[in-house]
Amino acid sequence: MKVLITAGGTSEPIDRVRSITNHASGTLGIEIAKVFLQNGVMIDYVVTKSAKKPAADEHLKMHLVNSTQEVYDCLKQLSTTQKYSAVIHTMAISDFTTQASLSIEDLTTALNQAYKAKDQLKEEDLLALFSSMANPTASKISSKTKGLVLSLQPTPKIIQSIKHWQHTTVLFGFKLLANVTQENLLQVARTSLEKNQADFVIANDLSEIDTQQHHAYLLDSTGKVIAQGYQKSEIAQMIFKQWQQIYQQKEE
Repeated sequence: MKVLITAGGTSEPIDRVRSITNHASGTLGIEIAKVFLQNGVMIDYVVTKSAKKPAADEHLKMHLVNSTQEVYDCLKQLSTTQKYSAVIHTMAISDFTTQASLSIEDLTTALNQAYKAKDQLKEEDLLALFSSMANPTASKISSKTKGLVLSLQPTPKIIQSIKHWQHTTVLFGFKLLANVTQENLLQVARTSLEKNQADFVIANDLSEIDTQQHHAYLLDSTGKVIAQGYQKSEIAQMIFKQWQQIYQQKEE
């Protein structure tokens, strides 16, 4: 028995020393790993470098990543070489990564040059302009600049690739929104189930998450709410319970 768990939040480079990230701590991933380890399950644990880490265990192998691209490469390599009974994808993946980062002075120069070539700049011209600029990790932008300009581009939806890499695994996805109605949260979660070919999705509202509580709904593949948890430990237990039921059914 082996499962794959992801945790933490990705970090996208602005230059060689700066990055943009999110506030995911990796705490929920630790709780989930604890439950599976207590029941003798082997774990490949993919976690971002800045996130909290589970305690060392002979049944847990840790894989450190940083950017969304590193997560994609790691999960692809693992999913195409290892067999997992479940993939529990708690990691907060950045929706955007840096396409180009430059000082306001460099942007002014680039725009002036572009205007010389064309009377009017269009959307595609700006996209081409930013894509032609240097890799954001190539240098450190001086702190003396009067401003910093970032061009961001969408990152791939990694969870949508997991079932392509390993179609028999049981996939647990997560959907986080903020300050929405319960009806809206559950509807978005049901859409996520279908788009990602997930077997389960855990839906939560950021306004109901703090150090004391973490209210979440567990939806099955039909979109039905089959369990709720109010603490990270409860969420971990309800994920394990669903995985255990499926695993036992396959064993019979």
